[in-house]
Amino acid sequence: MTAPLQPRWLSDVARTLPIRSQFVISGNIRDTFLASVSGQTALVPLQRALWETLRAAGFGCMLVYDPADGIRAYPDAPEQRQLAERLFGLKLSDGAQMLSLESLTNLMRKLTTERQARCALVLDFASRLTRQPSQLSDAEQRFFVVAEKLSLHAAPIVPVAPVEGGGAPLFNPVIWLLNRAQDLPSWLTLDSERVASLVIPRPDYEMRMAAARQLAPLFAGFEQAAPPARERFLKSFADGTEGMTLSALADITQLAGCQQLGVADIEDAVRCFKVGALDNPWKKDYLREKVRDAQATIEERVKGQHAAVVKTLDILKRSIIGLTGAQARSGGNRPRGVLFFAGPSGVGKTELAKTLTQLIFGNESAYLRFDMSEFAEEHTGARLLGAPPGYVGFDAGGELTNAVREKPFSVVLFDEIEKAHPRILDKFLQILEDGRLTDGRGDTAYFSESIIVFTSNLGIFVEDAHGQRVQNVKPGDSYETVEARVRGAIGDYFKFRLSRPEILNRIGDNIVVFNFITPEVGEQIFDGMLRNIAQRLRDELKLRLTMTADIRNKLLARCTQDLSNGGRGIGNVLESAFINPLSRALFEHSLEGKQTVAVTGIAEMDKVVTLTLRVD
Repeated sequence: MTAPLQPRWLSDVARTLPIRSQFVISGNIRDTFLASVSGQTALVPLQRALWETLRAAGFGCMLVYDPADGIRAYPDAPEQRQLAERLFGLKLSDGAQMLSLESLTNLMRKLTTERQARCALVLDFASRLTRQPSQLSDAEQRFFVVAEKLSLHAAPIVPVAPVEGGGAPLFNPVIWLLNRAQDLPSWLTLDSERVASLVIPRPDYEMRMAAARQLAPLFAGFEQAAPPARERFLKSFADGTEGMTLSALADITQLAGCQQLGVADIEDAVRCFKVGALDNPWKKDYLREKVRDAQATIEERVKGQHAAVVKTLDILKRSIIGLTGAQARSGGNRPRGVLFFAGPSGVGKTELAKTLTQLIFGNESAYLRFDMSEFAEEHTGARLLGAPPGYVGFDAGGELTNAVREKPFSVVLFDEIEKAHPRILDKFLQILEDGRLTDGRGDTAYFSESIIVFTSNLGIFVEDAHGQRVQNVKPGDSYETVEARVRGAIGDYFKFRLSRPEILNRIGDNIVVFNFITPEVGEQIFDGMLRNIAQRLRDELKLRLTMTADIRNKLLARCTQDLSNGGRGIGNVLESAFINPLSRALFEHSLEGKQTVAVTGIAEMDKVVTLTLRVD
């Protein structure tokens, strides 16, 4: 029989018992761990894993203390309770006994010198022994000073009676279990070489694979599956749970049983655990049909951007098929898709993101937008991602992490990404590579079912050799010229100005460059806006709008004379030159019983546009 894959921290405890009198164990202490129990590999809690390791070394007693329940013997069996009562004078008939800090100090002293049996003391929830490590009461100060003194002066023990694990000298250790190592006074561990500090990390791929093998028989159909299908299941289970605890793997197994998910449904089980939804919009049959026929629909809303729409749909189709990150060993945790929309202002970047949301998820409420100009200072990262533990507001989480937990199936838009502080951009490395982000509360938001969209105006203007801002591309340039120059400027910005080439590397070839609005497209946008105005008049005032071709052409010429600001610029001019004077003129008329408003003239005096109306 092969030995179980033992966690490194547990091996370190067993190996250093002859030379370490105390152990400070922090990090992932509430997880489950692989250990040998009665000759069988099993997933067990930390205390059980510790006991099995100590018992194999010849220990006959393990006492566990926590501030809530006091002292107890582990395991809670008559033999263990009787031994603890005999050696230390405890009263454990009810399972546990409350102890004062003074009594605990005396117990710790006696245990470190006990030779009748090898014993260990585990101080669980040790982070709660004090309010603040830097502000100790007199009793707390004395307790920790005694602990420090014992760590230095205690000696390895050779039991009087023969023990199962051999007679080599071993310490009777004190084992501290902490959320964070800094929850203890720093001098306790810094000033004593006899104290071993062990940090338990999240399980790596090898450990998750070993745990998956343990849990696999609990999935319906695993025993009947062929060897290749079993291996695919194990790999999907281990890959899909990257960054998770082994307890999470056990929870996924239990969830799969409740939801009647078998070996073939492991990805659905993992996703359900991550985002809390079994229903997966990405697997809907109708989505392929919608995307297959979506180009014409999208180009109705986003005009004049054929190349950008085609590339965006290619990336979207890859996401639906499930091939995002397929070239990597493990890409299942990455976002469904990453898009970097670059180009002039007002050409449809944000509109395309909204259109994608409507197309995939059926409504634009799944669209999450973050204006990155609001995060230009480094400290604003706490607002977006959550403050670090210990800082004011850390328990509130971050705006981004909270929003994604609430809507895991969404399009997440980071508008004008170049305006964010560079240190905040570093957080996107984790999102793009691992598909997850943990906030100050310790809660993890998963981006594996989201599409991440960045928008940027990078490359339209650049700095010349004298530091002056000059136009890099302009209306009238060919799309090939615009694309090449914008891509080059984006590369220079991330590589040389920010010195963050790794961010650009994560984005990859998903940069989608938008072109300037041409006069033909400008006219289409203008006509669409006029139709929107007419529709609003019908809805709000029950009036039908008409105008002569001459007035329409004058408005068109005014609105499209400068296309550098794109469709948004057309709308701004149309608002000033038509909507404002139209509203002013309608105020002068009685609209009761009227059905038509005809624009019969347009004039401008002292930069004030005036419309002549006939209201019938």
